[in-house]
Amino acid sequence: MNRVPEQADLRQAIRAWVDARAAVSYSSANVVIVVRSVPFPRLVNLGFRYYKDGRPKEGDRMICPRCGATVLESRRACGECGSPMPWKCSACGSVNPPDRRVCRGCGAAVGATAAPPAASPSGMLPERRLLTVMFVDLVESTALGARLDPEDLRDVIAAYHGCVTSLVGRFEGFVARYMGDGVLAYFGYPQAHEANAEQAIRAGLSIVDGVGRLDTIAGPPGTLRTRVGIASGVVVIGDLTRSGSSFKATAVGDTLSRAARLQTAAEPGAVVISESTRVLTGDLFEYREIVFSDPKGLRAPERAWRVVGESTIDSRFEALRGGRLSLVGRAEELELLLRRWETAKTGEGRVVLLAGEPGIGKSHLLAALEQKVNMAPNLRLRFLCTPHHHDTPLHPIIRHIERAAGFERGDSPARRWEKFTRLLGPNASKEDLAVFAELLSIPNPAAQLPETISPQHLKLMTFTAIYRADREARGRDDNSRHT
Repeated sequence: MNRVPEQADLRQAIRAWVDARAAVSYSSANVVIVVRSVPFPRLVNLGFRYYKDGRPKEGDRMICPRCGATVLESRRACGECGSPMPWKCSACGSVNPPDRRVCRGCGAAVGATAAPPAASPSGMLPERRLLTVMFVDLVESTALGARLDPEDLRDVIAAYHGCVTSLVGRFEGFVARYMGDGVLAYFGYPQAHEANAEQAIRAGLSIVDGVGRLDTIAGPPGTLRTRVGIASGVVVIGDLTRSGSSFKATAVGDTLSRAARLQTAAEPGAVVISESTRVLTGDLFEYREIVFSDPKGLRAPERAWRVVGESTIDSRFEALRGGRLSLVGRAEELELLLRRWETAKTGEGRVVLLAGEPGIGKSHLLAALEQKVNMAPNLRLRFLCTPHHHDTPLHPIIRHIERAAGFERGDSPARRWEKFTRLLGPNASKEDLAVFAELLSIPNPAAQLPETISPQHLKLMTFTAIYRADREARGRDDNSRHT
């Protein structure tokens, strides 16, 4: 006992202790092995681990009591000799010998797992939030149920629900509940965005159009119709009802009942919004005011608006903020833009890139520049990019041409063609007319492209036609200023 035991001696001692335990496991005899203290680094080199609290942590290793090999705590047997390993009770954390079937600390059976801790409801706690609520209803669903077999009706409702769900998700909405032929959706939950009301209206218009295009067993496209009601306001949203581990994010407030009333008052194929939603979206859309009363007579008549479609205004800043606001803290940036403008007027061209995070006032700065600069004798080209049309090639160009030509909602294809040819002028070639007709989706037998044209060639022709049209417009503008 006067020498420090080597690794082989320690392994033999441990093996002897295990054999003795196995021989006297049911007797009162105790086997004690006394070993001289060994420095901690040497124990580590020999394969031992040190635990401050007296037992291994999760993911730590243990020492096989038979062969001394290091084994992961989660293993039930040693990978070297196959001996069973001590097991750790998942209920109380006590370490038990491999021959015990019940924890000596708490009495739990081997293999028993502790119930997982309840999910923290902190993310589901009720909170006040500005929410835009949308109710979607399938028109004449009762008549559909009367003439369709239940299985066929189920397929129709499933197609309807799938169309609504995909379009709500496309505009970053959240489907809160399916109610038979109705769908309740939130915009602004769980993530809030600056344009929640706008997203809801765009989703409603897309739903009316998308459901109308469904070809189901109920009939060809045009058979299914919907109506949509949208309202915005402050609600309390969170976990209203709990069942075990199930949470339901339910909103409570007058906004939901207002959206339901708007949906009831809407005509088939219409999107009706509340006055509060109308204030949030400004002039981004065209509206027609309607007045409706509560069918139960419990409320005074309310103002509401039917959304006719997207407006043709070319500035989101002007559409959302009808009244001018004073520009604060941007004097230096405004002076820089004015200096660049003065340089450009001398004939020395300038390009200014104004970049920054959303909401810092880029559009407001440009509006202030337009107020300072007399833009009347100059040709102004404004192109607006939007994430809502990222799948439409050259959408800013298309919108600019539509505004310049004076397209109005309800114009027939012939009327749109007349306005467009007047815009291009008499010098436009037939090839350019055919390319722009394809770009603007204006059907005209006199301007059609060959069916065999390749996409690459069409792209080149489109860019060339846009360049020629821009050059022609600049030439007409220069002539008008000199005359």
